[in-house]
Amino acid sequence: MAVMPGVVGSTMIGNNPVVMTGLSGNEIYCLHQKGIRPGDIVIGNSVFSLGVIGSVGSGLRNLIGGEVTPVTGIIHEGRLNSYSRLLAEAQRRGGIGVTGVTSQIIQHGGNIEFLSIGSCLHAGYGMPEEFRFTTAADGQELYCQMDANFTPLKFVFGNVAYSIGIGGSLIGGLKGLQRGEVPQYSDVFNKTRHHALERITAEAQVAGANAVLGIRTSIVPFRGLQEMVMVGTASFHPSLPPAGTQRPVTSDLTNQELWNLVQMGYMPVELVLGVSVYSLGLAGRITSSIKRLARGEIQELTNLIYEARENAIGRLQRDAQACGADDVAGIKTYVYEIGGGLIEFMALGTAVKRMPGIGTLSPALPPQAIIDDKNTFINVAESALGVEVSQGGRTNRKREVKKDTGPVSWWDVVKIIIRVAGG
Repeated sequence: MAVMPGVVGSTMIGNNPVVMTGLSGNEIYCLHQKGIRPGDIVIGNSVFSLGVIGSVGSGLRNLIGGEVTPVTGIIHEGRLNSYSRLLAEAQRRGGIGVTGVTSQIIQHGGNIEFLSIGSCLHAGYGMPEEFRFTTAADGQELYCQMDANFTPLKFVFGNVAYSIGIGGSLIGGLKGLQRGEVPQYSDVFNKTRHHALERITAEAQVAGANAVLGIRTSIVPFRGLQEMVMVGTASFHPSLPPAGTQRPVTSDLTNQELWNLVQMGYMPVELVLGVSVYSLGLAGRITSSIKRLARGEIQELTNLIYEARENAIGRLQRDAQACGADDVAGIKTYVYEIGGGLIEFMALGTAVKRMPGIGTLSPALPPQAIIDDKNTFINVAESALGVEVSQGGRTNRKREVKKDTGPVSWWDVVKIIIRVAGG
């Protein structure tokens, strides 16, 4: 069998094609309950060179901080290219859709590879086939989504590449002489975090969706910057307002969690997030460093971290109240050290609201839909090769978070100023 470069295909043994799928046994079982058969793995990729112009533009933008628009565009184009090629290959193979779509960035020396992988799906034997959807959900999650009466439409993502910048670090360093929130940083991080959400929502609207489900948020290092990317599945639910009449609902709940809440009569309304950037202050840092030599609680740090978390959750609560939610489910709080003695606190969750008349198609989930598939291959070197946004097609059940270290430290800024002043 002739195989195109970069394409994984079925292998013929006798007259019967052997299906080469990335689906696990639990996923295959769940999809079988919905009359869906596994198909072949499909792959799309795109290799980019950032080039001198892109690097210089990014360096100039770093002086200010915030979104680095040229780099956002490069990453978006690369991710879109790899996804489009995966989609084209899947459509050539036939079937009804692709599940477990991932979006990866892999370093190859001075080049960057954008890689998308998924598994084709087919209708039951003897059933007509028409290609209908792509989804970030794996087979177990797709079962839960469909059983909650959501129809998957399209894999969607929204991203933003950003930097705090030398100017931002200078402001933060001066502000760091005082204890408390640093509004300049809080504003920058709030804007960048919300850009990703706005962009994934816009993609879903174009796809004719009234919901974006299973959103996974990752912060990915990229050539001295950070990219925040959200991936999810644009979907349609008949009980929600028609597509185009209002902004789609957004949710970062796993589809298993979503099924549980829909079964109880709750519908997601909006993914809400709050960001707060705090500085302990120069005096506080010195006091804390001295107290660290002795045993016991460091009261300054205790109070600061408590206050910052409360502030971030307070912003999240205000967003939830603004969208008319009854509750916020699945709140996660993350802490990042961003340099210059500054710490970012981010809180995320899904605002939900009771909706009469909704429910699930089945009274209970099968065990195969909630069993966590175990990894039988461990590659501890993978972090040196690339970053996989979709965690191998799996929802981030462990909700692992990597520390966001920031582009420059306060001491770096001092050295730069001294070097510039000296000519």
